[in-house]
Amino acid sequence: MKTRITELFGIKHPIIQGGMHFVGFAELAAAVSNAGGLGLITGLTQRTPEDLSREIARCREMTDKPFGVNLTFLPSVNPPDYPGYVKSIIDGGVKIVETAGNNPVKWLPALKEAGIKVIHKCTSVRHSLKAESIGCDAVSVDGFECGGHPGEDDVGNWVLLPRAAEELKIPFVASGGVGVASQLVAALAMGADGINMGTRFIATKEAPVHENVKQAIVAASELDTRLVMRPLRNTERVLVNAGVERLLEKEKALGAAIKFEDIIPEVAGVYPKIMLEGVMDAGAWSCGMVAGLIHDIPTCQELIDRIMSEAQTIIRKRLEGMLAA
Repeated sequence: MKTRITELFGIKHPIIQGGMHFVGFAELAAAVSNAGGLGLITGLTQRTPEDLSREIARCREMTDKPFGVNLTFLPSVNPPDYPGYVKSIIDGGVKIVETAGNNPVKWLPALKEAGIKVIHKCTSVRHSLKAESIGCDAVSVDGFECGGHPGEDDVGNWVLLPRAAEELKIPFVASGGVGVASQLVAALAMGADGINMGTRFIATKEAPVHENVKQAIVAASELDTRLVMRPLRNTERVLVNAGVERLLEKEKALGAAIKFEDIIPEVAGVYPKIMLEGVMDAGAWSCGMVAGLIHDIPTCQELIDRIMSEAQTIIRKRLEGMLAA
């Protein structure tokens, strides 16, 4: 399948693996890229720029296909060493970067000078247009269904994607709640040039996370996510568990008076405990509503092949068959 995204990134299939904390290691990124998609290493999961350099080198040993790095720009009193991470990406010869969080304009000149293509993750049309105006090559349009941070507008992809298609000139992919072939076809029909999948790639053989995490996703329905930190305007969609229930109780009890410090036990340092150790009630971790569509744990190759095969069948047989002769 040829789209503006496959052409831009030099990949076989219009499928991108989203950057996910303590999931996007070299093993997963390489597996996705080897299967014809675009794998991404999650930059800030690596504790230092030097660690990221080593992870990029490790990924290069596992694939000769294009792969990228996700770099999320967070508002912080003590920000990460962003200049160091950018230098590691450039020195590592990476040619694709997914940016997320704050406006990446400050970092674009250095990335562009190194010949790097930038796709920015956005939760609204206005942010997507801003990304286009500052020179991003593509955007990942993230609907309300997504795991992680859906923004504060609460617009689902059924409306968000065609709105993006009305406004944007640069290529964009559908992100948030995506996991099956019919959604790829629908995204293409609504003007997107591909899909970005996060939660779906956690439930794969190569995802280097604890088996408990994969089984929790398979067992979950589309009703098993919750929105937390909404009172702090830092809304995150997470899989419900005992830690999340505790967090929601605090939000209910404290109301508008809640501060980030009140929920630190449920959100700080949680990812290593859950993703690496499988302690499923440790706290809040990002998971999309797409969990309701995830019923197995295939290899990345099996997953991508299945999506592409079923997408072609839908386009060639189901849709074409509906056209009057």
